Amino acid sequence: MELDLALDAAAAPWSPDDPAQLSDETAWHQELVDWIQSIRADPLLNCPDAVRRADEVSLGLRFTDDATITELNANWRQKEQPTDVLSFAALEDSPDWQHGTSVELGDIVVSLDTARRQALEQVHSLRHELRWLVSHGLLHLLGWDHPDDPSLEAMLHLQEQLLDSGGNVQARRDLPVESDINGHAH
Repeated sequence: MELDLALDAAAAPWSPDDPAQLSDETAWHQELVDWIQSIRADPLLNCPDAVRRADEVSLGLRFTDDATITELNANWRQKEQPTDVLSFAALEDSPDWQHGTSVELGDIVVSLDTARRQALEQVHSLRHELRWLVSHGLLHLLGWDHPDDPSLEAMLHLQEQLLDSGGNVQARRDLPVESDINGHAH
């Protein structure tokens, strides 16, 4: 599988102390390929069939500031406040895209300001927080949702596996997962 990644990190409020890899397209490309490949490989994990079969997957990843993500959050979720990550899924329940060799997943937008605050609160690195948020956004693009505690627990467990194992994951057989691939914004 090939990944066409459109990374927009230029306008984000990066600090001179931030590691260069945080805004490096090659590093994010490899991370996302590993994650997507691992999810595709496990038939028990929720993943749209079109993504499992695709030769090419494309998605956008944008790092931004609180002001921009507040505006997006207000426009798309009617919440006038910053959030850490928004996902804009492009997959729809339409037969037109289900048989193609290329699949557009959508866009992930991460607030660097909020990620920085959360990393301090959680006492871990900004890199860890950004990986956590991007993995969360990716799962939403793949149809995962968390309308209840069991679904949230399953999603967070998979995120932990993605971050801890370099993408080598397996489904938890004891937790249900809700799916929503119809333009979920989170």
